[in-house]
Amino acid sequence: MRRKAMLTGTAVAAALSCMVGLSVMAAKNPADVDLPAGKVKIANAGALAFGPPGILFIGDSMGGSVIALDTGDTKAARGTVKINVEKLDEKIAAMVGIAADQLVINDVIVNPVSKNVYVSAARGRGPDAAPLLAKVDSAGKITPVSFDNAKHISVSLTDAVDESVMIGDGKGGKVPARMQTITSLAYVDGNVMVAGLSNEEWSSALRSVPYPFKNTQTSTLQIWHSSHGRYETESPVRSFVPYTIGGKAYVLAAYTCTPLVKIPVSELKPGAKVKGVEIADLGVRNIPLDMVPYKKDGKEYILIANTLLGVVKLKADKLETYPAIEEPTKTDVAGVPYDSMKELTDVQHLAKIDDGHVLLVKGQRGPAAGQAVGPITLATIDLP
Repeated sequence: MRRKAMLTGTAVAAALSCMVGLSVMAAKNPADVDLPAGKVKIANAGALAFGPPGILFIGDSMGGSVIALDTGDTKAARGTVKINVEKLDEKIAAMVGIAADQLVINDVIVNPVSKNVYVSAARGRGPDAAPLLAKVDSAGKITPVSFDNAKHISVSLTDAVDESVMIGDGKGGKVPARMQTITSLAYVDGNVMVAGLSNEEWSSALRSVPYPFKNTQTSTLQIWHSSHGRYETESPVRSFVPYTIGGKAYVLAAYTCTPLVKIPVSELKPGAKVKGVEIADLGVRNIPLDMVPYKKDGKEYILIANTLLGVVKLKADKLETYPAIEEPTKTDVAGVPYDSMKELTDVQHLAKIDDGHVLLVKGQRGPAAGQAVGPITLATIDLP
């Protein structure tokens, strides 16, 4: 997803103001906004990201919207939190009265303040499945998060893919392209960044929405896809993180088959068609699922969960020194080096808990990339 990091500092804030063509509202701190209560209109619960304390952003691809939900979960955790839950799918399914094989987990994120885990899921399979959100606390207790009378606001994406458009599912079948309207979210200095497919000619899009929500500003993306040997505009970003490279603000985005692309934030202006620079390739027929940047022993790394190699540890020091990959790769890997974490198998999601720990969602791949079906385990490990 992914999705799921904050950048601070005046340089980044200035670049993001350029990106959206709007400055963040100065009259109110986003953390102080009192959201109205009411029934949440949501078709499916997908990508997740936390923003101001307690505010959870939920991507609703089928509804073509992003929802800001006030969870009220703002009490800071005490000490180190390690969350380990076996048979998560069975426990959530039992809580809502369905069979475990009818539950599909779409995304998982850790509240950076409370360290509670939030799980977006579907009750059933396919685009018409009912949305579900659950919270898992540090003791492993699972509770549903109600959509019936919740404090929230939402914003519609005016460039959402038409519901009639179908694309391949990678298994020989067809699924609605609208399910990929939102593939990953991140909150960065007062803006919600939204990756996914749009209805534009260049359908791969990265949008920015100032919070509290105003109008959406969209940039469309073109990337050199070394595994395919061509430029592409229709492959969506699967997971991304804001990242500082050589003192400048970038978005590091991972696409299907699996180019890792750096995109200067300064170029992400409303209506711009942006060409990202590929700096790594993780092989053909591979789909990235989640990315977690971190530092350890003075070095920078990015954990990337993916469908082919499991989890890899990308060596992210001095990314500005790696040349762009501009030719078809002759091997399955190219560019920035990485180590394969072969001991980490069946990982469908990653979520950073703190500077020393990461949460794994382990299970079988569901009907689509980023979905997990049982048996599903939450496991906390030290960052490698």
